[in-house]
Amino acid sequence: MGSVNTPSGSSSTSCPALRDAWAANTLEKAEALIKANSASSTGTAGLVMHNFVGGSYVPSENHIDSVNPKTGQVFAQVPVASADQVEQALQTATQAFKTWKKTTAAARSAYLRRVAQLIQDNHELFAVWESIDQGKTLARARVEVDRAISNFNYFSTFILHQSTSARMIDNVALTYEHRSPAGVFALISPWNMPLYLLTWKIAPCLAFGCTAVAKPSEVTSMSAFLLAEVLRLAEIPAGVINIVFGDGPTTGSALVRSPLVHGVSFTGGTATGIRIRRDTADQIYKHLSLELGGKNPTLVFDDVDLDKAVETAATAAFENQGEICLCGSRVYVQSGIYDEFVSRFEKFVRDNFKCGERVGAVVSSPHYAKIRSYLELAEQEKATFVTGSIPPADPKNGLWIDPVVLTGVSTKSAVMREEIFGPVVTIAKFDTEEEAIELANDNPNGLAAVLLTKDAARIRRVGEQIEAGLVWVNCWLVRELGTPFGGMKNSGTGREGGEYSREVFTVVRTLHIPM
Repeated sequence: MGSVNTPSGSSSTSCPALRDAWAANTLEKAEALIKANSASSTGTAGLVMHNFVGGSYVPSENHIDSVNPKTGQVFAQVPVASADQVEQALQTATQAFKTWKKTTAAARSAYLRRVAQLIQDNHELFAVWESIDQGKTLARARVEVDRAISNFNYFSTFILHQSTSARMIDNVALTYEHRSPAGVFALISPWNMPLYLLTWKIAPCLAFGCTAVAKPSEVTSMSAFLLAEVLRLAEIPAGVINIVFGDGPTTGSALVRSPLVHGVSFTGGTATGIRIRRDTADQIYKHLSLELGGKNPTLVFDDVDLDKAVETAATAAFENQGEICLCGSRVYVQSGIYDEFVSRFEKFVRDNFKCGERVGAVVSSPHYAKIRSYLELAEQEKATFVTGSIPPADPKNGLWIDPVVLTGVSTKSAVMREEIFGPVVTIAKFDTEEEAIELANDNPNGLAAVLLTKDAARIRRVGEQIEAGLVWVNCWLVRELGTPFGGMKNSGTGREGGEYSREVFTVVRTLHIPM
């Protein structure tokens, strides 16, 4: 592999949008480019993205408007890959798998490290476009670029230090486990943390010797478009990783259902996860890893440092506008400190979570309308709006929703039970540990939870009974990439991270060798 490059040659010639976007590596340049494109005489609003198949950029006939949530203006055109285009990408990945699966761990590790370095070299480029595309703040986007880099660096070293199991059978035979790449994968990522969650799938997929066709959300495709160029510049062999764009019914369905796909790694809504299971029910061979929705509890006991508890709970509720599947959107506070907690929580949120500063715009008009509908329901049910209010039905200057803190919400309300996925949090009280556990588990989802207490014995008593795949104690969103990531109940099936990702992307056979 050669030195670091910038887009040149066939890539920029065949896809002018890539050339232009890559050069716009500051917020000022990106905004100027968007303005110039909106005023162009071509009749096409915004940058026109292409699919990335076999190491080349391939145009599509149909497109979806991509909107800047902060302004409400179209800034790009996202391709809608047809079933035929998806099939072509899968055939390309299938052909590439024949060679890629034979590469050494050391060779794959070097490729992943190069990808990580190229993202690092273009850090601000990715952060700027991620912020524009998703609505998140630039500061939050920078954090997620860092995490994308970590994904590639982590798996680049993990595969160099794997072990396997060997056993003796009464001095008659030696048995050992042998793993090999599972095949071609469909990698489908959501719109809330586009680059971070896409790389969380691509990095282990490539590390363990699989090839893939990835599909980002049609709502936020820009960082995947730029990532395709990083993969090309890293000289990953053509066809090993392909990226197609499009919606779920057209592109996603064709990808998931294809018999060429040996596994699906999906992060997104529970309804889509159910559809994937149904669509693949007769394809028993497919590996499925489904990370789905969450409606996560935060439990605040009366022995906490209130200021620290308020900060942790508020951050867990409103980071990235509440558009993180791990956000703690149900806060339960022990009754003895309830009033004081609510008072301090209100002040902290007003002081620290302001739109345009730490809070970005929500991702799309349909999602804005969804959040608004829950707030209308809260008003109808006589909930108290401690902060925030119902935003206008027809926003004029971007998709902004001030953080909403609600009290007086029934535990049976859809506001309390369903994933809103926005800057909305409910606060309710409890008296005993048993009640806290019951309230935390009273939900069909079980992705994550936050437990705030100083009592070491309680940490185990309560933490080990919460029905959630991830439990944070006196902290939130701290991750070691080898730990299992995934949820219980309706929050999904399967785990990823370290050895758990190896389970997803490899198959195991046991060899028996007579003495």
